[in-house]
Amino acid sequence: MTFIENFFSVLDDLTWGWSLIPLLVIFGVFITLMTGFVQFRYFKRMFAVLSSKDESVNPNSVSARAALMLSVGGRVGGGNIAGVAVAITLGGPGAVFWMWMIAFVGMATSLVECSLAQLFKRKQPDGTFRGGPANTIIYGLGTQYKWLAVIYAICLLAAFGIGFNAFQGNTVAGSVESSLGINRYVTGALLAFFTAIIVFGGIRRIAKVSEVVVPLMAGIYILMALVIILLNLGEIPGVIASIFANAFGVEEAVGGGMGAAIAQGIRRGLFSSEAGLGSAPNVAAAADVRHPISQGITQSFSVFIDTIVICSCTAFVILLGNIYIPGASSIDGVVLTQQSLAYHLGDWTQYLLSLMILLFAFSSIIYNYYLGENAIAVMTQNQMATLALRIATVAVVFLGAIAPGATAVFFFSDPLMGVLAVVNLVAIVMLLPTCLRVLRDYQEQLRRGVQRPVLSPEKFSDLDIDTTAWSGQSLSK
Repeated sequence: MTFIENFFSVLDDLTWGWSLIPLLVIFGVFITLMTGFVQFRYFKRMFAVLSSKDESVNPNSVSARAALMLSVGGRVGGGNIAGVAVAITLGGPGAVFWMWMIAFVGMATSLVECSLAQLFKRKQPDGTFRGGPANTIIYGLGTQYKWLAVIYAICLLAAFGIGFNAFQGNTVAGSVESSLGINRYVTGALLAFFTAIIVFGGIRRIAKVSEVVVPLMAGIYILMALVIILLNLGEIPGVIASIFANAFGVEEAVGGGMGAAIAQGIRRGLFSSEAGLGSAPNVAAAADVRHPISQGITQSFSVFIDTIVICSCTAFVILLGNIYIPGASSIDGVVLTQQSLAYHLGDWTQYLLSLMILLFAFSSIIYNYYLGENAIAVMTQNQMATLALRIATVAVVFLGAIAPGATAVFFFSDPLMGVLAVVNLVAIVMLLPTCLRVLRDYQEQLRRGVQRPVLSPEKFSDLDIDTTAWSGQSLSK
């Protein structure tokens, strides 16, 4: 057991320790430049998915909006509440600025990886679509790289399908027990029950639940933060000035100064948005859209919602209060956010925050399950394997909830996420010219006045695209 722990510790050091974060940042900047700042040029189009008519050609498939909500539900989690608090404590207010910067860079990375997942998706017998980095590798780079896709799938299954679901169950049960005094077994049983109802319903039910749960949880949390901002409107300029001053070393809030702010902000931004990590493209590929880039733009918007909007809500709640102590030696991010909310609005907010954590965690659980299901599909088409994953997901959620120390068993999750991120980066670096080619097709249609560009498979006959996934479409203004 010690050998295994040491192995994953080394793996963690080789990925998250020194190489992966700089790679994600550098490559994100490179993509931003190569695509001509695409995340800013199409920023207005990102909002269209919230108000436009359903893009889906097949009414039984997953819409662009549903895929957006599912990906937001996966990205938004305890890290938006606890992780931001820890980043501010260790890095000072300046960490918020660097969190914003890495989010804007990550929006371009997410657009590329999700557009590629859409391009190489495969239509399933039931009319739905399946894809992601594994499919991108197999059909984009060629079957000689299938071994790389299998490595990716194994890491995705172990990290998201199993490990992170235990963490989510543990987070919910711990929060409910501390705020409401409800026994972990009760919380675990209820969470496992509702998880079973959703995951046994397949991707359509997962998407439909996400369309309801995600706007609800995000809306309540944003509304609560806006109330706090309005109550402290006169202090906003000072807080913003402090964020910028600390970000550039003019004002030192913690030991390490500007360096600590950059490190904490970048790390939080990357972990929260998951841009470049290769998880969100699995969900992006499920959407039924007319052009791969349109879903890439939508998924770029998901990064904006997660980091620029929701993480910022937590940051302002903390920085506008008097609970925050820069560089505190003992940090519990959930408690800091909880106490900051109570300072502004009263003790009743601890119950509302527990509800938020419950919704955030539940949306992450169903998102993590779908990633695991996608990983299984790469390795085998046997339906018994999918059934086994569904049972395992329900069991892991329950076990993670009832045992405070149970998540220590899943120490491999972070290192394996690092490995799948490296594999994903290799794939999108090699296929960036292909994505730029698809982006040019999208831009040319917009220049001709086509309001909703459509992918014509015949234009990309040299690529291994599933033409049935793009059939029956026509250009319309």
